[in-house]
Amino acid sequence: MLGCTSWAGRRFAIFIMIAVCGGGSLAGAATCNIISAHHPSDAEDAFLHSDYERAVVLYQAQLQQRAGDTALTAGLAEVLLKQQKATEAEDLVQKALAQNPQSAVLMVALGEAQYRAGTPWLALATAEASIKLDPCNPQARLLDARLLRLNSYYASAANEISTAHSLDPTNPRIRSRWLDTLPMKGRITELEAYLASANGEDPETLKRLHFYLDYLKQQAIEPHKACRLVATTDTAAIPFANLMRDATHIRAFGLDVKLNDHDARLQIDTGASGLLISRSVADHAGLKQFSRTEVGGVGSQGNKDAYTTYADDIKIGSLEFKDCAVEVLNKGNVADSDGLIGMDVFSHFLVTLDYPMRKLLLAPLPPRPNDTSGLKPTLETRGNANEDESPGNGAAASAPSSQPAAHGPYDRFVAPEMKDWTRVYRIGHDLLLPASLNNGPLKLFIVDTGAFSTTVSPEVAREVTKVHSQDYISVHGISGKVDKVYTADNITFKFANISQRVEDVVAFSTSTVSKNLDTEVGGFIGFTALGQMTISIDYRDGLMKFAYDANRGFRIGH
Repeated sequence: MLGCTSWAGRRFAIFIMIAVCGGGSLAGAATCNIISAHHPSDAEDAFLHSDYERAVVLYQAQLQQRAGDTALTAGLAEVLLKQQKATEAEDLVQKALAQNPQSAVLMVALGEAQYRAGTPWLALATAEASIKLDPCNPQARLLDARLLRLNSYYASAANEISTAHSLDPTNPRIRSRWLDTLPMKGRITELEAYLASANGEDPETLKRLHFYLDYLKQQAIEPHKACRLVATTDTAAIPFANLMRDATHIRAFGLDVKLNDHDARLQIDTGASGLLISRSVADHAGLKQFSRTEVGGVGSQGNKDAYTTYADDIKIGSLEFKDCAVEVLNKGNVADSDGLIGMDVFSHFLVTLDYPMRKLLLAPLPPRPNDTSGLKPTLETRGNANEDESPGNGAAASAPSSQPAAHGPYDRFVAPEMKDWTRVYRIGHDLLLPASLNNGPLKLFIVDTGAFSTTVSPEVAREVTKVHSQDYISVHGISGKVDKVYTADNITFKFANISQRVEDVVAFSTSTVSKNLDTEVGGFIGFTALGQMTISIDYRDGLMKFAYDANRGFRIGH
C-alpha cells in the first residue's frame, strides 16, 4: 500500500480517516491522509479575506525568514494569480523548483501558473508529473480536474473533483468546484455556507455567485423543467438572416427566432452564451423577470444589468422548444440588434455554420458507444451544457442549468468519422484554439463569429510585430466602448488547418475576458476569417472542423 503525504505546511493530516485516491491518473489504489481544517496563518487569512496586497507582503516576509519553503512559495503564487500576475507567479515557482525539483506542491503551483498563462498543454504535463510525485495532493487533483474539463473529459473531471474534496473538504477552491456537482437543494445549502465564509474570492466573483444563489433559490420556489424539443425531427436547415450595416452592406448574419410567437432577429455568435435579447424584445414577447443577473463582454464599461426569464415557446426554423431560459439585457438593444444567439444553445446537436451557402445545419451527434438513452436533443439556453461549472469558476456570467443531467457526465468521444477534426478547448460556451502568429509561440484564441474581425491583444501582437495606437477606430461590445484601440502590422494567423494573413490587425486588451476565463486569451478569431468558411462544431466533445472553398467564398460589405 502506497503512503501519501499531505499538502505540507498549509494544513495538517489526521490519520484516523482514510481516502482511496481515485481518478484516471493513479494506477492502483493509494491510502491517503485526510487534510483537516486548521487556524490559518496571517498571510492565509489575508488571502481568504481577499486582501491580496497584504497577503503578498506577509508571504514575502515569511519567505525571507524561511527561504525556499514550498508551501509559502505556493501560497504566494496563488495570491499572484488572483492578481492576474501569471508571469510573476511562474517565475517565482520556477526559481523554487530549481532548488527543489521533486516538490509536488511546487509542481502544482507551476501547473496553475501555466494554466493561467494560457498554456494548458504545458499545465497538463505538469499536472501529470505532480500526481506521480504525490497522488494524494488534493490541489493536484483539482488542477487535473480543471484540465480534464477543459478537454471535454467531464466524467473523469467529476471523479477528480470528488477525490480532491474527499482529501481536503475545507479548501475553498475545491469546495467551490465540488458544490456544483450536488443536486439543487444541496447546492443551495453548500453555496450559502461557502458565501458566508472567508473564501478568497474577489468582489466581482462574489457578486456573480450571489446572483447564482438567488437563481437557484428561485428555481426551488418556481421550478422549471429543462428546455425540451417538441418537434418530431432532430435535423434542420435554417437560412441565415442578413443583419445590415446600411442599405447595401451586410455586417453580420443572424437567425429569425420566434419567442412566444413574437419575431426577433438574433445575431449568430459563437462568442455568446445561450439566448440574450433586448428588453424591448422581451417586453413584446411578454417575458417576465425570473431572477436578476449581469452580462458582460467586449468593452471598458463593465457588466450590465440583466435578468433571466423563461419563454413558453421558442421556434427556430422547423424546430420548436418549450419552457426555455432566456437572458434579457436591461436596455433597448444588444450590440445594435435584437439580441444574440450563442451556438452553444445547439450543443445537443452537431452544428454546421455554412457561411458560403448562408445557412445553419443541425444534425444528431454521433451516438456514444453503448448509449441507449434515446434522449432527444434540446435547446441549451443557459450555457455550460456538459459542464458543471458555477459562474465563479471561469464560466459565463449567467449560471448553468440547475437541472441535473439525466445521464452522465461523459468523457469526450471521437467518432471514427470525426478523427480528423480539430480538438478544441472549451470553457463554458467559449471555444478556444491554439494559434501561432508569424510562426511564434502558440496562444489561445476564442472562436467568435460575433467579433467583427480577427483581433489580437496588444501584448501578444508586440511579441511578433509592431503595434500602433489608433484614434480613428472605435470598438464596441456589450460592455460599451473599448477605451484603447491599436493596430498591429501584418500578422499571419495559423490555427487548425487554416493559415490567414491579416493586414493592420485591430488590437485591444483582452484582460477582462482572460480574468473571467482564468486563462490568458490572445484575441479572437473573428468574422472576417470565419465568415468565409463552413464551420462544424461538436460542443459535446470539444471538436471542430474548418473547411474553406475559395470557389464558394463571398465577401462581406464594409
